[in-house]
Amino acid sequence: MAQWGIAMTLFQPLWPTRPSLAARRQGWQAVQKATALNPPTERERLFVASAEAFFLEPESSDYWLRIRRWEEATAKHYAAFPQDSEAGAFHALALLATTPSNTVSREHADRAAEILLRLYEQHPDHPGAMHYLVHANDVPGRERESLAITRKYETVAPRNPHALHMPTHIYTRLGDWDGVIRGNLQAADAALEHPAGEHGEFVWDEFAHAIEYLLYAYLQQGADDKAATQLQRLHTRAGLEPTFKTAFHLASTQARYALERRAWGEAALIAPRTPATLDWDRFPWAEAVAQFARGLGAAHLRDLDAGRAAGDRLEALEAASRKAGEDLFARSIRVLHLELRAWLAHAEGQKETSVALMREAAGLEASTPKHAVTPGPTLPAYELLGDLFMEQAQAAQALAAYQRSMQLYPRRFNSLLGAARAARALGDETRARSFYEDLLEVAAGGTRQPALDEAREFSGAPH
Repeated sequence: MAQWGIAMTLFQPLWPTRPSLAARRQGWQAVQKATALNPPTERERLFVASAEAFFLEPESSDYWLRIRRWEEATAKHYAAFPQDSEAGAFHALALLATTPSNTVSREHADRAAEILLRLYEQHPDHPGAMHYLVHANDVPGRERESLAITRKYETVAPRNPHALHMPTHIYTRLGDWDGVIRGNLQAADAALEHPAGEHGEFVWDEFAHAIEYLLYAYLQQGADDKAATQLQRLHTRAGLEPTFKTAFHLASTQARYALERRAWGEAALIAPRTPATLDWDRFPWAEAVAQFARGLGAAHLRDLDAGRAAGDRLEALEAASRKAGEDLFARSIRVLHLELRAWLAHAEGQKETSVALMREAAGLEASTPKHAVTPGPTLPAYELLGDLFMEQAQAAQALAAYQRSMQLYPRRFNSLLGAARAARALGDETRARSFYEDLLEVAAGGTRQPALDEAREFSGAPH
């Protein structure tokens, strides 16, 4: 079973990482050693067989075929030992890992949660039950399920950055920004206590993961000064682990900091594929986030050539992701490309085309599962649709778009501000005041002016 354990450390089913050829060969060797040692029980043989299903034919780079084979093997194991807590935990994880990329159906999450809740009832301190249940609930419509277990996990998690971070997936979906900040401040500090790499030479990518969630929460509170501190904390940290997660968070934090503040000039100056020490050809989605921010900034500045160049690159990155078999990444890049094309069309005066493209982006985003690497879309498509309608003086449509966005991503600063302005443009002062008051509650300690002054003046709140 030690050899099985070695193999299982070499792939992470819910992470965006993919095992290298060397890791696949190492896993296959470990599985062969485990098999040669003749595991004495059927239970142990089925554990080894599940790892074998993943590492079979190590020369093949078809990651998703491996994941599907692994899920089938864990299903067989769980069917043979339905009372076995570890067989149940791994099968639930495999169900979550094989969630289809083209739908937000809850089928896999519901099935996994059923197994995990049964496991939790038997073993209320089982870390896998709590951890994987948070992942199962990190889908629309399940975010309020088992909140007591989520909150318990926050209090019992060990000094492990990913465990400390996990409840904040749910807090992000609920718009509980204080909870997101609380958990990720601890997670970021804990990550620095556990170096990564063969010789402890890297800063674990869990540090970057926690920082992005922190920055996202601060920006929703309008606490731009605190967000800037976290941005600098990440981008000046030497020795970051050269992984997909690190690349994604380096690109995404830059993009979010500019775009959430509507700092279009800053966004237009973002340099994709930096730092050059990372192998960006392996991380097309990460690069796409930076290209999108750069292009959207250019579109708002009416630099159409720069915006189109970013769009061309997004198209190439989407194609690269599809060729690699990474459909979820490709769909996410497609959403970004549609959004950029919409705003370029708006800048060119093509109103109907811009709205049609933004609606297409919103529909695609709503049907694409959120990847665990990110707290949410770079900018929610429905929020961007609301912004577009406001620029086109269509306040009623804008208000509907902002409200739809807040159903999916509640308590976001810019959705609340946009909804307030749309209601105000419609002459609905009661609703405008309500949205402004909600904004002031969310951003009680915020520093983003003049938006907060606007909210205070209209609602009559003290400055």
